[in-house]
Amino acid sequence: MVLHVCDRAKEAGAEQIVVATDDIRILDVVKNDGFDAVMTRSEHESGTERLAEVAEIFQWDNDEIIVNLQGDEPLIPAEYIALVASSLAGQGVAGIATLAAEIETVEEVFNPNAVKVVLDKQGYALYFSRAAIPWDRESFRDAKPDISRKEAYLRHIGIYAYRVAFLQRYVQWEASSLEKIEMLEQLRILWEGERIRVAQVKQAPEAGVDTQADLLRVEQRLTLG
Repeated sequence: MVLHVCDRAKEAGAEQIVVATDDIRILDVVKNDGFDAVMTRSEHESGTERLAEVAEIFQWDNDEIIVNLQGDEPLIPAEYIALVASSLAGQGVAGIATLAAEIETVEEVFNPNAVKVVLDKQGYALYFSRAAIPWDRESFRDAKPDISRKEAYLRHIGIYAYRVAFLQRYVQWEASSLEKIEMLEQLRILWEGERIRVAQVKQAPEAGVDTQADLLRVEQRLTLG
């Protein structure tokens, strides 16, 4: 599965692909397939912290852009990887960028597992939440949810691009109270007054692997091409 993620990064035109792991078995498999891999510390609490260690190991320049891909997301489209990197490179306000897609159903608006994001007019995140935001005071109050204005309802897609300098700042911050309440790491960034660039795509990618059923589904999709 990790090798499929590496293939997506290669298709996206990444200049360097590195798998960060604390498992020697993964390291060996990746290197045997011709990709670079590095062992990192096991005590990291997030992928962002692990990525910061990788940037330190390779001594990447502060302006270097890194895209963080999860090893359990082999179905992420290559064009999404390229987009999140280019959206960060195309501005100078934020040190981090991510993606979002319009929500299609009422059920998704109220699903706490679907993280919502609200943007300002320039495409920077105002807030992320597991709750239904923005809250439509009229239709939601009357228990007749109306999401006809779909452009207002965006689902966050958990792929990030960072500048190395941002990662160096991030690892100095403690978890914020908002992050602890919502269990959303990106709220730490907004809490610290940093901006997050959000590029929009037409639809969210197919879900990755969290369960055995997910694994069977993804294997079938990859086999069918």
